[in-house]
Amino acid sequence: MTQGKVDALLGIVFGDEGKGKVVDVFTPRYDVVARFAGGPNAGHTIIFNGKKFVLRSIPSGIFDEGKINIIGNGCVIAPDLFMQEAQELEAAGYDLRSRLHISTRAHLILPTHRVLDRAYEAAKGKNAVGTTGKGIGPTYSEKASRTGLRVGDIIHDFPAKYEALKARHEQILRDLHYTDYDIQDEEKRWLEGIEYMRLFPLTDTGIEINRLLAEGKNILAEGAQGTMLDIDHGTYPFVSSSNTTTGGVCTGLGIGPNKIGEVYGIFKAYSTRVGAGPFPVELFDETGDRLREIGHEYGAVTGRNRRCGWIDLVALRYAIMINGVTQLIMMKSDVLDGFPVIRACVAYERDGIRTTDMPFDTEGWNAVYRDLPGWNEDLTTMTSEDQFPKTFRDYIHYLETELQTPITIISVGPDRAQTIVRAS
Repeated sequence: MTQGKVDALLGIVFGDEGKGKVVDVFTPRYDVVARFAGGPNAGHTIIFNGKKFVLRSIPSGIFDEGKINIIGNGCVIAPDLFMQEAQELEAAGYDLRSRLHISTRAHLILPTHRVLDRAYEAAKGKNAVGTTGKGIGPTYSEKASRTGLRVGDIIHDFPAKYEALKARHEQILRDLHYTDYDIQDEEKRWLEGIEYMRLFPLTDTGIEINRLLAEGKNILAEGAQGTMLDIDHGTYPFVSSSNTTTGGVCTGLGIGPNKIGEVYGIFKAYSTRVGAGPFPVELFDETGDRLREIGHEYGAVTGRNRRCGWIDLVALRYAIMINGVTQLIMMKSDVLDGFPVIRACVAYERDGIRTTDMPFDTEGWNAVYRDLPGWNEDLTTMTSEDQFPKTFRDYIHYLETELQTPITIISVGPDRAQTIVRAS
């Protein structure tokens, strides 16, 4: 039997690229869709048949009947938020329990983790990272310090384990003088979520995934956030708490690197970032406001304004290198409709020094731009590459030349049908 493969779909800048939509489009090609990192801080928005779904922890392949969806060991799960998300999908007619598997090795986000998240941010003052407040960082911190609770702990003597970790958190909060909180209602809902999770297959998904590969099944690994938020390779300390890169696929699902096939890097035709941290291409003028309004650049989970700017080729080249990207997918191309000039950041400059490589500390660097002609046509109505205006085709060609990687899929609108696969 032919060995299956794992293809990875990754955000390669600061996240929010539209991974959910692309995973949904790709799902028919695969037998399994698996999440390998992150938690409910990730909001993957999918729009089809006039309905909008925002997935936070559940893989975006859940809408395709007959496909297995896996929440891998590299993820963190908040049982109450998972229950809410899953019940909304069940109410919409999707049978989750027959096709959603959860790793027993994934870590649990406790209500007190969320309080700790707020307390740590408050203690940092003006140096706050700008987290989503979902308890992601404290949960991954305890994973590293070997004191966390995992999904598999639900099965054996869970109440005692939970109370012990909760007591530890409460002591830390007292030490921080952060005592003005009440989790009573939240905790009740959280414990209901624990019972709800027992209804799903809780398994060692690493073993399951490798068995499926041996059976010739193909797997799509769905990334969360983006490369520039990777704990190792991103703009530290303004990053997420997990490995969002191709390396995270291996550790977050329990597979060897020789199982990785294609690596799809997904990016927007411009740049956005949520929260604090360096962002050399950020625009503080009417153009930035226009990009935000046209692109509806507000967080799917938090609702926060996204910071907007022109495309950043320095960051993209770095991310392509780190991930071994084989194909690029460009999203939200239609947002640039009507801009007479489109700018591309080709280098960073600070104190008279210019670089095209990603610096260790991107704070204080200014973007160096190249101007390109825009197009004044509505891309959202186009259904094939042949209909693209010449200036848009030139923009694509320029990016492919600079990035040395083919752009094989282009999105020209939010609906799954507004996804154009280019001729190879």
